[in-house]
Amino acid sequence: MKGITDFGFIVKICGVTREVDALAAVEAGAHAIGFNFYRKSPRYVTPERAAEIVSRVPGDYLRVGVFVNASREELDAIAAAVPLDIVQLHGTATQVAQRAWRAIPASRIQADVEPGFEAYLLDTTTPRYGGSGETFDWHLAAGFRQRAILAGGLDASNVRHAISIARPCGVDACSRLESEPGKKDAISVREFVKAAREAARQMELEL
Repeated sequence: MKGITDFGFIVKICGVTREVDALAAVEAGAHAIGFNFYRKSPRYVTPERAAEIVSRVPGDYLRVGVFVNASREELDAIAAAVPLDIVQLHGTATQVAQRAWRAIPASRIQADVEPGFEAYLLDTTTPRYGGSGETFDWHLAAGFRQRAILAGGLDASNVRHAISIARPCGVDACSRLESEPGKKDAISVREFVKAAREAARQMELEL
């Protein structure tokens, strides 16, 4: 299975619940698709539905499962059933056998980082564990020394600026690319992926 180190820069589209949205993201050039297995989320998708989408959408992209306060048993079962390349952990962090990303709210970016994770998703502080569509001060992420994926209120209008400040190894977008919760707008997805990839190339030129 591939991980973040297999790509120079990660552009992730999260909260995918439909095959058409996964296809739009992959065709636009996204490197990762996120499936939300948190039942209280408006973007919740069953493992069966996620597995069906994955089976019908080929491509060289990461299948990321989003979990909130999940047990080890739930993580292992869903990761095997879909199947997933990465598990993204919000809330209580559980060390797992799979490659894992740890979500960190903006209020804790400067706190001690728990070891053992492939990357860290830096997101807006919210009681809903992401998906708020709100940004945070990207300067907080600028000095983060681990592999960082920037999230929180990103779209084509602001992702270039966010990347220029935080200089992450990837970006993640969800709610601002939707026509309604769980349904992505294909044009917004394409514009976001294009803007993010262009900004990433520019960042590499400046290194």
